Amino acid sequence: MTAQAPHPPIDTSKPHSARVYDALLGGKDNYPVDQQVAELLPTEAKVGARQQRSFMNRATAWLAGEGVTQFLDIGTGIPTEPNLHQTAQEIRPSARVVYCDNDPIVLRHAEALLVSRPEGVTDYVHADVREPAIILDAARETLDFDRPIALSLLGLLHFLPDAEKPIDIIRTFTDAMAPGSYVVLSHGASDVNEEIGQQSEDEYKKGGIQLALRSREEFSRFFEGLEIVAPGLVKAPEWFHETPAPTQEFSGIYVAVARVP
Repeated sequence: MTAQAPHPPIDTSKPHSARVYDALLGGKDNYPVDQQVAELLPTEAKVGARQQRSFMNRATAWLAGEGVTQFLDIGTGIPTEPNLHQTAQEIRPSARVVYCDNDPIVLRHAEALLVSRPEGVTDYVHADVREPAIILDAARETLDFDRPIALSLLGLLHFLPDAEKPIDIIRTFTDAMAPGSYVVLSHGASDVNEEIGQQSEDEYKKGGIQLALRSREEFSRFFEGLEIVAPGLVKAPEWFHETPAPTQEFSGIYVAVARVP
């Protein structure tokens, strides 16, 4: 297990985005401060959390079907079955998966993320996405960066304001990845329903969490230099391949999968 240093303390006095997400999904690994934020968010936030989870499973299954056997998932969140490695290893039993998150409670649950099939490998890195070099160094212990890797950051980028240079962070990762690798991203939309978006930003801000929703055009900048695959940059329920088309429900979540040329 790659997690560095002893378990850090869990601060139950402040909400954390991973635990708020867990609360939105109906999980039990969160605290009253997290639940308070989740309860004040618009109903669409709960729908969006579920849509992102479903997109993760569809995209992972498609990538595994395309032959990808290595996955790096940053901003993993609290384990919720099926986890990424379960979806990937169902199709590619030898798949190697590295999870990464900075929330101490996710670290406490990391053992649940490390139950790999015998043919494959799973590992966990306790680190912050703002430190890509640290994540890459740790991930190299498990993943071969000379071969294609699928990098996923789901429900994470909209917690990184422009001042933290999230596009540069993505570039640091993709520059280290072999041609034929993939990037899987999701992002909360600022231009689908501005009133709902503003309400979400306000409620997160009350909890001390900055939410930086972006427009479709702003989200597209994360993919500059990459080759977006079909069906393109779409809302979460609209991204599918062999699976049946999801129902046409409201979504304030943009998603896309892109190939590293």
